[in-house]
Amino acid sequence: MDSTEKNQSKGFFAAMTSMFGNAMHTSVNGLLGYEGMEIINPEGGKEDAEEEAQRGRWKQEVGKNMGSLTEPLRSLYRKILYISNIYRVVSQTESRYMSHICTYLYLSSRSAQTTEDLFDFHDRDSYWKMMREYVGSDVTSMVTLPVLIFEPMTMLQKMAELMEYSHLLDQADECEDPYMQLVFASSWAISVYYAYQRTWKPFNPILGETYEMVNHNGITFISEQVSHHPPMSAGHAENEHFTYDVTSKLKTKFLGNSLDVYPVGRTRVTLKRDGVVLDLVPPPTKVNNLIFGRTWVDSPGEMVMTNLITGDKAVLYFQPCGWFGAGRYEVDGYVYNAAEEPKILMTGKWNESMSYQPCDMEGEPLAGTELKEVWRVAATPENDKFQYTYFAHKINSIDTAPRKLLASDSRLRPDRYALEKGDLSKAGAEKSSLEERQRAEKRAQEAKGHQFNPRWFDMTDEITTTPWGDLEVYQYNGKYTEHRAAVDSSHSIDADDVRSTEFNPWQYVNLSAE
Repeated sequence: MDSTEKNQSKGFFAAMTSMFGNAMHTSVNGLLGYEGMEIINPEGGKEDAEEEAQRGRWKQEVGKNMGSLTEPLRSLYRKILYISNIYRVVSQTESRYMSHICTYLYLSSRSAQTTEDLFDFHDRDSYWKMMREYVGSDVTSMVTLPVLIFEPMTMLQKMAELMEYSHLLDQADECEDPYMQLVFASSWAISVYYAYQRTWKPFNPILGETYEMVNHNGITFISEQVSHHPPMSAGHAENEHFTYDVTSKLKTKFLGNSLDVYPVGRTRVTLKRDGVVLDLVPPPTKVNNLIFGRTWVDSPGEMVMTNLITGDKAVLYFQPCGWFGAGRYEVDGYVYNAAEEPKILMTGKWNESMSYQPCDMEGEPLAGTELKEVWRVAATPENDKFQYTYFAHKINSIDTAPRKLLASDSRLRPDRYALEKGDLSKAGAEKSSLEERQRAEKRAQEAKGHQFNPRWFDMTDEITTTPWGDLEVYQYNGKYTEHRAAVDSSHSIDADDVRSTEFNPWQYVNLSAE
């Protein structure tokens, strides 16, 4: 297979590695001596084997269709090619600066005027003066990114992916054993990590943007972007068995070749039959090899799900990935009673399946019992362009949108839709247009002394403490349930094609008139 074919549809950062692959071949494979084996550096370095390095995430069409790119992206592509040629002649001492140079290239690509602006390698003091502003910082909303590293989905839609295996919450509600309730519910919480391993970046929602879903397991789901700085989303889902409520705020820490992501959020699930309230605290996530090597995601740490009524809890440890992939994907832990005595052991892999088995006070399996599977990942499409599951395609599709879709829905974003159709140039232009419209909306609000108010969620006075900082809590106000009931009971037939609906999350519809 041609190396460009190996790079099919995989994204941006690791494409740099494929360009450097030939230069790295002798030193990397000669040093390690493991051709064909997946070599992963848990520290996020560049010691991947060549074959892994060539599994870049950048679409091969980018190199072939330069004419379809905007000028900033064409310029960026030329500079990457330029820097790859330099790599072949720099000394071993100089080569260690390559990851930093590429990061600088990437972050400054939109503002640089000439090639020389980017390649003054001798002025390292000035270079480090710029880079230290980013390293160690939260870059959640600080850097404007090119669309070719994005997937055609927003963070609001990604929140909805947690509903793929919602039948596990139905089973938890139907279960009378409080410990098995936690087995089902914690397995549900783990199931979404299969989707989270995608290394494409979802679009940041526009303030007031929404996503709604009503066609899966009887669930009504609504999410809304409730804050722009800091970026915050709120979500609510409900069916006959459970309600799900989340306030989500991410913090990030940029480390040069990796990015730490901290889920500063609050997730609550209420099981309707007995009124059981479950609180979820997920582990942090680390995105490795942003510049060198195949980009991959790990989530080392503890996931804790607590029954706020009884004090029982599930504590599951996500094993960190070691050298040669040791321990990757593995999850182990126990369901404990309120006295912190183990009752059920759980084990599995977050990208494959989870199983459980009753245990004794020492955490050892009870005699006469066996390990039983509680969840397994569903079949997925082969060679999918964005590594989507069937469910991800479903929630992203206009064809499965609910009747009279809200004009603020993520499906209607013109940049998202253009990217889905493969038009990078139009996607980039539409993304910039939306961002400028959002800035204009903010200026109009400030000039009028107005404050943005979410439509489907209300900000409460509650401040909850998380392991990564305090969080303002938003509460579902019930208005979407009323809206959806009114739509579903209406006898009028709307024959308009939803594709013709203009994306409109704005509170100021006509800025020129304001």
